[in-house]
Amino acid sequence: MIETEQRFMYKAFGLRIASELALPELLGLDTPMEPCDVHIVNDGKGMFKHELDATPNTYVVKPNQVMFYIPNNAYYCIQDGRTITVAPVHDADQDLIRLYVLGTCMGALLLQRGIYPLHGSAIAIDGKAYAIVGESGAGKSTLASAFISLGYPLLSDDVIAVSLSKEEQAAVVTPSYPQQKLWQESLDQFGMTTNSYRSVYGRETKYNIPVTTSYYPDPLPLAGVFELVKDDHPQADIVRIEKMDRFQTLFCHTFRQFFVPQLGLTKWHFQTSAAIVNHISMFQLRRPTSGFTAPLLAALVLDAIQSGTYEERPIWGGIHDDQKPKHFAT
Repeated sequence: MIETEQRFMYKAFGLRIASELALPELLGLDTPMEPCDVHIVNDGKGMFKHELDATPNTYVVKPNQVMFYIPNNAYYCIQDGRTITVAPVHDADQDLIRLYVLGTCMGALLLQRGIYPLHGSAIAIDGKAYAIVGESGAGKSTLASAFISLGYPLLSDDVIAVSLSKEEQAAVVTPSYPQQKLWQESLDQFGMTTNSYRSVYGRETKYNIPVTTSYYPDPLPLAGVFELVKDDHPQADIVRIEKMDRFQTLFCHTFRQFFVPQLGLTKWHFQTSAAIVNHISMFQLRRPTSGFTAPLLAALVLDAIQSGTYEERPIWGGIHDDQKPKHFAT
């Protein structure tokens, strides 16, 4: 059971968080800051629990409220964009509880607050934010690590918080917290050992990787979105996403997008998507299903960003030196 002897103060997604659960992944605040934006409450009684007992592993969505129950773990309630209540069961695993709090719960809370959550990683490049979105297993975090190895800091991993500026209605990414999740294979390719890393609950070969020294803590304007997809073609390439396909891409990669209609946010989501696509470039980045392509893909993205335009062309391992993108790291 998670101890609640003290209240912890954190900052994540631009929010001041008072938590009765220890969340070591987040940036801690040395002094209490009142009023807090979000409260994370550990309530063993959980007055809402009776509503969920008959529907385990199912989301119950009401106006300004999302609830769900994970057997052998905990009951969760996200209310009004301000409160996350956790009612753990006996001997619940702390790592799994944190996984749900910082994942599904935080995604629902951001939606309730009118913050647009994308599923992916965000990197800071030359004073702007670039989002790497894609399905689970596409290699988003691995590609973000390739950028980090080139000196470009991380803003967010897994959940990207996007808001619109009041003046220009331009998209802005607010950093989350300095941590990534990487598979063993990716760590091996980057020459990193797992000795000092904790594995992700239920995934023995995926690890939580702190990136404190490679983290950008301030909001940045969102300048581009790259959708990373696996492709059966033996080459990697990049193509622009045009017109209405941009809206579909953003919806598909909204974190827990099934909450959008259930919370009555369909109109808001479309209007926010329209504002976002008016200010950014969008590309689909296709990679082969096999082979370690992250350094090549990072080079391809950097060329697209720094040239301002992109002439569609494939690249792959085995290309001649004079054909390598100028940012390719040998």
